[in-house]
Amino acid sequence: MSIYDKARELAEELKRSDEVVTLQKLSKKIEENEDYKTMLGDFRKIQMEAYSEQVQNGKISDEVMKKFKNIGAIISANSSVNEYIQSEQKFSIMWQDILKILNDAIGIDFSFGEDKNKDSIQ
Repeated sequence: MSIYDKARELAEELKRSDEVVTLQKLSKKIEENEDYKTMLGDFRKIQMEAYSEQVQNGKISDEVMKKFKNIGAIISANSSVNEYIQSEQKFSIMWQDILKILNDAIGIDFSFGEDKNKDSIQ
């Protein structure tokens, strides 16, 4: 079996995983509702704004933190969007774990100084 066959096998397993199945289901729910899409889009914009400030200035401004808290409160009150974001985060953790396993297996450390204790895999 070639490495590509193994990759296809992994892809099939991923498609059936609870994390992906749930994320796909919740994604459809978001896609079907314009208010949810707008809310999620607003969240993404503020998230990127915060990230950009963090990278450029080393910290996030009080104004952006206030926006982030406000959108967080709105999202927390909306179970569909909140569930989607939580599901997306679970998938992201799983994906990062898979990449770490693969990186560790080939013996190349791609973190280049990142805190190695923040991601732990059982």
